[in-house]
Amino acid sequence: MKIYLAPMEGLADHFLRNIIAHRGGYDLVITEFVRVVDQLLPPSVFYRIVPELNQHALTGVDTPVRVQLLGNHADALARNALRAIELGSHGIDLNFGCPSKTVNNSLGGAILLNEPETLYRIVKAVRQAVPEEHAVSAKMRLGYEDSSQMIECASALASAGADEITVHARTKVQGYAPPAHWHLVEEISNRVSTPLIINGDIWCDDTARQALKASGCQHLMIGRGAVRNPWLAQQIKGTHSGSTDWTDLHAIIMEFWQAVTDQMSHRYCSGRLKQWLKHLKESNPRAADLYLELRPLTDVAEITELLTGYRN
Repeated sequence: MKIYLAPMEGLADHFLRNIIAHRGGYDLVITEFVRVVDQLLPPSVFYRIVPELNQHALTGVDTPVRVQLLGNHADALARNALRAIELGSHGIDLNFGCPSKTVNNSLGGAILLNEPETLYRIVKAVRQAVPEEHAVSAKMRLGYEDSSQMIECASALASAGADEITVHARTKVQGYAPPAHWHLVEEISNRVSTPLIINGDIWCDDTARQALKASGCQHLMIGRGAVRNPWLAQQIKGTHSGSTDWTDLHAIIMEFWQAVTDQMSHRYCSGRLKQWLKHLKESNPRAADLYLELRPLTDVAEITELLTGYRN
C-alpha cells in the first residue's frame, strides 16, 4: 500500500509538507497547484511554489515531490509539464478536482469534470510531452454536480494515458462536507484498469481500512487527516512506535514555527501558524487551548514566548 500526501492549496505549502513528510510513512508528496494559463512559465514560478526543486524535488527526509499543474490549455499544460520534469519533479499530477469558485470560473479544476473530452485532450498532451519513465497522474472528484459522469471521466483519463488516478470521493458541489462516498469509487475501479487512489475522510487507521475496502482501491491519498495528525501515515502502515502526546506535537509545532519565522516575512508568520493550529485543535485539546490564546497575537516575539510556555 502506498500513501500519498494530498495537494492542499493555501494550506500544504513547503513548510507543512516537510513537517508532515518528516514524520514518515509517505511514499510521495503532491504540491499545491501551479496555475497554467496559456504560456510557458519561467523556472522561478516553479521554484517559488515548489522550493523542493532546489534539492532534487525531495523533502528534507528524501520523500519524492510531484508538481501538480492546473489549467485547461492542453498545449500549455504539456509544455509546463515538461519544464517541471526538467527541473526535477518526480512525475506530474493534473488537477481536475479543485472546488474553488474562482478556479472553476476560470475553467480550471473540478469544472472540467463536465467535459470528459477536455480531460482526455489534456492528459493525452501531457503524457506525450513527458518522457515515459516519468509518471503522469490525475486527481478528480466524483463529478461536478453529481456522479453521473464519474466513469466517463475516469475512463477518459485512463485511455489518455494517466498512470494513476486519485479520486476524491465527493462531488464539487459537496465540497468537503461529509460523508465521502467511497463505495461509488468501487464502480470506477470495476471499469477502469488504471491504478486508483482513494481520497476523502481518511482520519485514522480505521477509516483508512474502510476506505480501501469500500472503494476497491489499493492506495491512499491523505489530506486534512495528515494536517490534523502528522503521524497518520505511519499509524496506518503500522510503523509508528513512538509517542504522539502533546510533548511530541509541541516539538513539531516549534519546528514549524522556527522554519516559518526563519524564512517568511514576519507579518505573515502568525497567520500561517494559526491556520495550522485551527486544524490541529480538532484532534488535540492542548492545541485548542493554544489556538484560543494565540488568536489575538501577531508579534513574533510574543508568539514565541507563548509557544515556549506551552511545552508541558
